[in-house]
Order: sequence, then C-alpha cells, then structure tokens
Amino acid sequence: MKNIKHTVIASLLLAAFMSSSCEFGDLNKDPDSIVSAPINQQLTSLTVNVAFFAGSDLNRYSSLIMQQYSGQSVGALNQTQQYEQYLITGSDQNNLWSSIYATVLNDAENIINSATTSNSPHYSGVAKILKAYTYQVAVDTWGNIPFSETQKLAANTKPKYDSDQQIYTEIVNLLDQGIAEVSATTSNSSPGTNSTIFPGTFSTTKNNWIKFANTLKLRIFLHYSEKDAVFAKSKIDALIGASAPFMASNTDSFKMDFVSAAGAKNPIDQFETARAGYLVANAKLVNMMNTKTDPRRQFYFTQYPAGSGLYVGAVGGAANNAAIYSKLHTYLRGTLTGTVYSGAAPIRMLTFAEYNFIRAEAALRFTSPGDAQAFFQAGITASMQDAGVATADITAYIAANGTLTGTSAQKLEQIITEKYIANYGVVLEPWSDWRRTGYPAITPPSNAVISFVPRSLYYPQSEIDLNGENVTQKAGMNVKVFWDTRP
Repeated sequence: MKNIKHTVIASLLLAAFMSSSCEFGDLNKDPDSIVSAPINQQLTSLTVNVAFFAGSDLNRYSSLIMQQYSGQSVGALNQTQQYEQYLITGSDQNNLWSSIYATVLNDAENIINSATTSNSPHYSGVAKILKAYTYQVAVDTWGNIPFSETQKLAANTKPKYDSDQQIYTEIVNLLDQGIAEVSATTSNSSPGTNSTIFPGTFSTTKNNWIKFANTLKLRIFLHYSEKDAVFAKSKIDALIGASAPFMASNTDSFKMDFVSAAGAKNPIDQFETARAGYLVANAKLVNMMNTKTDPRRQFYFTQYPAGSGLYVGAVGGAANNAAIYSKLHTYLRGTLTGTVYSGAAPIRMLTFAEYNFIRAEAALRFTSPGDAQAFFQAGITASMQDAGVATADITAYIAANGTLTGTSAQKLEQIITEKYIANYGVVLEPWSDWRRTGYPAITPPSNAVISFVPRSLYYPQSEIDLNGENVTQKAGMNVKVFWDTRP
C-alpha cells in the first residue's frame, strides 16, 4: 500500500489523530473546538475525521450486513456477532451519529464560515464537497435526518428532520457549489499538504476534487434507478453530455492514506489490533471469489491453514472459533511484517473501480453513453490493479469472467457482483446496491433476530432522548430510504 509520501503530511496526520475523536473513546468533544484554529489545521482535522468515520462503526455494520465481514469470537459472544445477526440497536448508533454531526459536519461548517470570511473559496469548496459526501452516506443509512437546521450549535440544539429526498437535492446543490468554488480563479489561501485526502499542490489536486464531486453525483443519480429510472437516466446522461470530468485512474479514487505510527493507523487495522478475532472473512464473499479463483484473495484475506493457499470464510451464526477462518488482510490493513500490519492501508470511500461499474450499469439499463462491456472490464481491471494483482492474472481473470452474457437482469447481476467484490471495505455502498437491485442475493443468518435483511438503521437513542420533539424511533429496520422501492 502507498503511504503519504511527504513528512509534513505524516506529521499533520499524526497530530490530527492524536487530537481527534476515537471510536474507543469520547466522541462527544466540544464541536466548536477547532473553530479558532488556522483554516489549514481545520482542513486536516476534517479530512482525517471523514476517513476515520468511513472506516469505523458504519463500515462494520454495513460490511457485516452485506456478508463481506463475519462476526466471530475467541470466547464469549461479542458485538460483531450481534451486529451480524442484526442486533443493531439505537444505542449502538450514538457514537456514529456524534462523529457525523458533532465532528465531521461541524468541522466542515467551521471551514466554510472561515473561508467565506477570509475570501478563500478553495477551502469552502473542498469543505462543501466533503459535507455533501457525509450527508449522502447519512441519508442512505437512516433516511430522514436533520439538515436545514444543523450546525448552529447552541442556537438550535434540537434541529428538525428533513425529507431524505429533499436532502438528496440539496446534496447535489452542495456539490455544484463546491465545484464552482474549488475552480475559483482567485483565493486568498488554498489547501495543500494540509489536506490528508488529495494532498499536494492545489492547482493540481483541485482536479481530483472536481472529478470526485462529479463521480459522487453519478452515484447519487444511480440510486434513483428503481424509484425513477427516467430521472436517473436524464441526470446521468446530462452530466456525461456536459463533458464533466470524472475519475480517470486509481489515483483519482476518493480515499485517505494512513501512516504506520501509533495513533495514526487506519481504523480498520486499529479495530483488528485492539479486538483480534472479532472479525473474519465472510463465507459469502470468500466462496464467491473461490469459485472464480479470484487473484485478489491473497490481498483481501489471510490463508487458512497458513501457507495452504486456501481461503475459508465464516457463516453468520457459526460457533465461536475465530482461529479457523481467514482474516482481513493487507488490502484493508497495510503491509505485513512478521505478524504486525503497518496500518497504512487507505480507507477507500469512492473508487475509480466503482466509477466504471456505475457507467457499466447506466449503459446497460439506461442506454447511457458508453459501452457496458468496456466499463465492466475497466472496473474489474481497476480493482485488481488497486489490490496489486499481476497483469497476467488480470488478463486471465477477465478472459474467464469479464464478458457480460445472458438477459439484461443476468448482466446486471454480473456487474453488481463484481462491484460488490471490488467494493470490499467501502462503507455502505454494497448495501445500497443490494437495496436497489437485490444483488448479490443475501439470506439472513440462521440466528438473525429478524426475518429480513435491514433496509436502514435505527435512529440513535441519543436523538430519541434529546430531540424527541422532532423524531420518533422507527418501527423496525425494514423502514426504507426514499430511493429503496424494491420489495
């Protein structure tokens, strides 16, 4: 895995981690704590916190629901096993909600306000793009959430809940504003190596932010595919027709590289180190890849037994015995030296591989511009290159598995299945794809506490307790977000 190359970035990242919230500690720090800091430090805090949230609680919930990870134990029943059987309560959501609203979104708002005052649109543009991404993930997790009355601190501690569909419209507006602002010809100050996402000279990296924002819009429009296919097609086609720049290589992927230093390793590795045996590879994903002799397995999973060349996943509800299953490996945890992972693997949030699968699906379903077959193969190739697969192995895999065949439904299943494999470790999106399309087919674990695969999460108990005037708890996790219209 590629580390942040510049010493100054590593120092900023380490400093930010040492001062930012941690999922094992207090996530309810003063939301105004960085407002008086220089704007460059505020951006470091924001980018670190976005990536940390994307690799923490919600990453585990969604990856367990979608059977990429499996909850296991070396002893007594633990939380990951409960989450896998869909025992995810409102109280479990408190820290996640706090990390979004009290940390990430307040960081973004502080930057927007500071940048507006100092006439630094490059900073406000980046903050608005990150704000849009965070709201997209939050809407897709809960549905209706606070939007229009948030980030007002003491002025409004009980914000109303806005329609998830209306928030989606506002998210696209935020992305348009962000693109315009990062493209501004003048700005009193600009991000640089102080951004831990797309670090570098802003005259170059602003193009990465623009490509990411446009690609995120494609993801958002694709989510409408079942609710309003005509709308989805019109928006996707218009964006492509306007020659909007999209991700063009793996270097454009929206991700954050972490560093191999105490307190600054990526959150997946931190969890694995602190709670060894709580997560293992899931049989659903492992068996799917075993069937195709997928060359990504050696990067995704450890072998069991060690050195056997075999990969073994656990089925939800299996007896406690974490030792007999493959574990999360270098793709998610960083390079391995002896028995210690570097923790320097990136947290991937929206990748170039996903972009290609979006285009493949749009071309297939909506006859949107481009060739579905070509984008399908490009998505597989991008994923494998990102994992470190040799060129010859990529060629062989595509020759065996890279041709879309059958009915339109069968071709869609192929696209989403390969996207599911490529999005291993990406927060939420495999779950969103399943909710839209039903692919890949998921059956609840035998010990599931409900009879259906969740369609959204409960609201945090803290919101029910403190903002009860504006929200009541859901009847169940079968409550759907607005774009989820599949039976």
